[in-house]
Amino acid sequence: MSSMKNIILIGMPGCGKSTAGVLLAKTLGYSFLDTDLLLQQRAGKKLYEIIRDDGIDAFLQLETDTVAALEDTDKMVIATGGSVVLGEAAMARLGKIGQIVYLQLPLSQIQQRISNIKTRGIAMGPGEGLEDVYNHRAPLYERYADITVSAAFSLEETVEDIVRSVM
Repeated sequence: MSSMKNIILIGMPGCGKSTAGVLLAKTLGYSFLDTDLLLQQRAGKKLYEIIRDDGIDAFLQLETDTVAALEDTDKMVIATGGSVVLGEAAMARLGKIGQIVYLQLPLSQIQQRISNIKTRGIAMGPGEGLEDVYNHRAPLYERYADITVSAAFSLEETVEDIVRSVM
């Protein structure tokens, strides 16, 4: 890995992108950015409120615009929203500025981890459940990932695996 590249975390909601990202940044001495928080700041409201008030398409467009506008940077861990892979412009930008790491977690574990599905701000269509979202996105995560790391173990193990994979 070129020593200064960013590390971009993608994966399903609940797979630990934000949590692992903070620890990874501390471990590497990198800065940390959560694109969901950036999105909330830009919109002036929470993710689920954007989806509720403006609809999924508007949410996804805002997410793509926010990520596509990320400045050139280095030595940053970037945790993305789970739906970022639905935006080609966003993924093109991320691929240019860093190595994309897919935090992979089986659906059963995602379902165990996510209890606050309504207020979490997950971009799902009417009548869709986590399984539908997973089945739709998993191939996209795999397609865009430079590296795939299992998030099924402890946080520390996940971070160690990422460090080993990117260095």
